Amino acid sequence: MTFRSIFCSAVFVTQTCTPHVTNGIIPSFRQCLATKLSAFGGENTLGGYSDHIVVDQKFVLRISHKDNLAAVAPLLCAGITTYSPLRQWNVGPGQKVGVVGLGGLGHMAVKIATAMGAHVVLFTTSPSKKEDALRLGAKEVVISKNKDEMKAHLNSFDFILNTVAAQHDLDPFMALLKRDATMTLVGAPSEPHPGLNVFGLIFKRRRLAGSLIGGIAETQEMLDFCAEHNIVSDVEMIDIQGINEAYERMIKSDVKYRFVIDMASLKAA
Repeated sequence: MTFRSIFCSAVFVTQTCTPHVTNGIIPSFRQCLATKLSAFGGENTLGGYSDHIVVDQKFVLRISHKDNLAAVAPLLCAGITTYSPLRQWNVGPGQKVGVVGLGGLGHMAVKIATAMGAHVVLFTTSPSKKEDALRLGAKEVVISKNKDEMKAHLNSFDFILNTVAAQHDLDPFMALLKRDATMTLVGAPSEPHPGLNVFGLIFKRRRLAGSLIGGIAETQEMLDFCAEHNIVSDVEMIDIQGINEAYERMIKSDVKYRFVIDMASLKAA
């Protein structure tokens, strides 16, 4: 199969293109084609669905992977979202690193942190994800609803990357950090997390931080790192005609772990 261009379905799209989900982010393709943006003279704008663009060379990224470009595409979303905080907080050999959640972001965090040399522990509420977490590189899997399993890791982590995009209690994870250690949030829930126990922070000088993505230089660094370590995303290829079905599956967590649209299918749309 030949790919002229690849689009990661998790990328945010303007809310003007949301006929299928009234308060969501994934549009149906035909509605996007019909959207007229006055800033562009009323012409159709294809955005992330374009098969080519003209761009200043300062914003072009080099992909060194030799094949499986469909699985490379989500690195520009989930890859840099997880690489940036792992790099910022100097994750490396000899460190114990936790990853909370095994989804589109979490599975990339496990792969990248493992490649950086860390001892990776995956936290999940789903026992069924244990086998997959170990396959991806995690050394241990903890069921976060199990208080005994959580207690066994108190005060032991150098860094935790929390990828969960649903409201949940952060205190049990903060208690797992060593003194001066950090938990960074990259998941963005629709409702705020419950309030933190301040004493859990101040007595061990723990830190709670957030991170989004990275700039061009860091994104290029991430791509080179992933190529060197043969890291790609676990993906499922879909045609553009199946994007609404894919969205329904995504909100049910029925994807491992990223949908990628075959851009060749646009010709039949």
